[in-house]
Amino acid sequence: MAKQDKETYDSYEKDVYDNPPAGPMGVHRGARSAASRAMPYVIVIIVALLAGLLFWGVYSGEINNLKMPWSSQESPTTSSAEKSKSGESKSKSQSDSASGNKTDASNAGSSTDSQQNDQNTDQNTDQNTDQNADQNAEQADNATAQQVVNTGTEVRVVNATNITGYAQSKADVLVQAGYTSVSASNPTGNVPSQTVVWYQNETDKATAENVAQTLGISNVQQSDGLVTPIVVVLLD
Repeated sequence: MAKQDKETYDSYEKDVYDNPPAGPMGVHRGARSAASRAMPYVIVIIVALLAGLLFWGVYSGEINNLKMPWSSQESPTTSSAEKSKSGESKSKSQSDSASGNKTDASNAGSSTDSQQNDQNTDQNTDQNTDQNADQNAEQADNATAQQVVNTGTEVRVVNATNITGYAQSKADVLVQAGYTSVSASNPTGNVPSQTVVWYQNETDKATAENVAQTLGISNVQQSDGLVTPIVVVLLD
């Protein structure tokens, strides 16, 4: 063969590689169906939904109420027992509350009765005190009423002032008032600090008060050692 001849495809002998099989070969793959292409997206969506449901169940607490097929059948029984215990607890609480209310009502009633008894006792005490005071006042009035003014009692009028005839003028006033045994004199011994009507005995008290009222004197006292039943000492 001459060097100028060119080698071509047809210059070589045919072998198995010159007849390749039909269709793609090597790294090439055939076309896939629509279902196989959509499957990854479906899986992603299902996983996302399951994750969302799990998050919602945990956040809301509903996952605790989820019943699994493998859960024990004793749950209804346990729930019934718990409900029974809960009912017993409520009944006991209501019973205790009722007992407490009855006790409180009883205590309140006892307290009210005690207060009423105290009030009644105070009222009775006040009434007894008022009655005793009224009785004492009545007795005093009766005792005073029983003391009769005796205008025949001897009365001595003592002039402890520098006014001449002052005792006699007062004695005349008593005579005009109906007294029949009145005398005027000058002081002997100690003289009191203010005008006074002295009386000797308790039976002369009413007469001494009448003498003081007649002469306009407010100071009336009982005194021992008087010679005359009633003595009037004038200092003003």
